Amino acid sequence: MEKIICEKLYDNQVWKIVLNDPKGNVLDSIMLKDLREILDEVSKEKQCKLLVFQGAGKHFSFGVSVEEHTVELAPKMLADFHGLILTLSDLSIPVCSLISGQCLGGGLEVAALAHFIFADESARMGQPEINLSVFAPPASVMLPLKIGHAYADDLLLTGRSINAHEARRMGLVSEVYADKETMEEKVNEWIERHIIPKSAMALKMATRIARKRFNDRLKEDLKAFESVYLNELMKTSDAQEGLNSFMEGRKPVWKDE
Repeated sequence: MEKIICEKLYDNQVWKIVLNDPKGNVLDSIMLKDLREILDEVSKEKQCKLLVFQGAGKHFSFGVSVEEHTVELAPKMLADFHGLILTLSDLSIPVCSLISGQCLGGGLEVAALAHFIFADESARMGQPEINLSVFAPPASVMLPLKIGHAYADDLLLTGRSINAHEARRMGLVSEVYADKETMEEKVNEWIERHIIPKSAMALKMATRIARKRFNDRLKEDLKAFESVYLNELMKTSDAQEGLNSFMEGRKPVWKDE
């Protein structure tokens, strides 16, 4: 089974990228590799005006693979995931995310990088990393820039999930629809009205300029936060306990160190 499905729509003007590993569409090393290959391909397509991200099945994504967050594997996993985030931002192509069901951790970080985020009533979004005694480097950069520090602090420090309507009140989501089918139908109408009539060149240039400060901060801070994650956080007892307890299906026992 292919873990990524890419549909080229409207004569290659819209690329729909579907995370295809139900039930959770977990972003493991294979899926990240396939995503990078798609982004390398789209970088050569000058007609592309929009990238659309969506999850197959009931959920967008449960996030990055926890099993690949061991001390030994974390450096490569973070490098691959953060590389994907930076590659996507460097494309300067408008991005749209369609969220159904659970959209958590790294899944929300991919979705939140989008310029336009749509959700249906089933959507639940959150950054639960703190519950495992770790933190979310990309979200720690992006969320304060997108929705402000108060809302970002709420999500990053409590680890709670929010529904689509609360996400819209925060300014994270553009519109909420009754169900997945309605969302897809309405977003297609939005694409035909607001994206297809425009010049791909102009959209890319406008996207690059509109996101300049955002992208500059992302590049600078993500590198620093990754260093803290690997060189400080992953050496702590509680970070290792949080990840181990999750994989073992038990309640963590913190040492606060």
